[in-house]
Amino acid sequence: MDDQQLLRYSRHVLLPEIDIEGQEKLLASRILVVGLGGLGSPAAMYLASAGIGRLILTDDDTVDLSNLQRQILHGTPDIGQKKTDSAASVLTALNPDLEYEWIDQRLDEPGLQSVMERVDVVLDCSDNLSTRFLINRVSVRTGTALVSGAVIRFEGQIAVYDPARPDSPCYNCLYQDIGESSDSCSRNGVIAPLPGVIGSMQALEAIKYLVSPEAALTGHLLIFDAWRLEWNRLRLRRNPDCPTCGRTN
Repeated sequence: MDDQQLLRYSRHVLLPEIDIEGQEKLLASRILVVGLGGLGSPAAMYLASAGIGRLILTDDDTVDLSNLQRQILHGTPDIGQKKTDSAASVLTALNPDLEYEWIDQRLDEPGLQSVMERVDVVLDCSDNLSTRFLINRVSVRTGTALVSGAVIRFEGQIAVYDPARPDSPCYNCLYQDIGESSDSCSRNGVIAPLPGVIGSMQALEAIKYLVSPEAALTGHLLIFDAWRLEWNRLRLRRNPDCPTCGRTN
């Protein structure tokens, strides 16, 4: 690190869990963020500010007025713009020293695999089940750590899945692929700060994983009740018959 980087990341360097060695790991790391909405906004901002060396960010949507209640990467002047464009202006201003790659289209499975083979961690900040199961399948196939987040109404959840660990479950161990659910923020609503809480924690878990993989939340599911301000932590076990990561696959 040069003098400017030492100053920018000095509060990380002061932490014994990170120090100079850990910050250099972050600067050498590559992360894919899928979705630049409610979850992806805070996640991408904190990953950029933390000094992740290369950020690959994908979203095929444009900014809508209804997004602005919670998607803090975007503002009123950005309505009608591609989310990748409005995000680019914010993130490059926040930390211009990083490498950014912008993908403004929905990736199919081969395209997603091609990108995930180049990264250390993927953050699932999407808002639909089909994308979540797709990301999970490719994560297992490529051995890429997955930080998954979801929010609806006053409930949020976060989990880390690490295919490199033989005891780690995958997303499909926890949820069955039964098609698209009727539950969505557009139909059921979501309280504005909640995606900020969960998205920030996704960034936190990604940083922890890159610095010290054993410190991450792997094998657990955190569920947050924002109305009661209560957290529940569940232990997850790998399903040997899982159609994605089970022994027959």
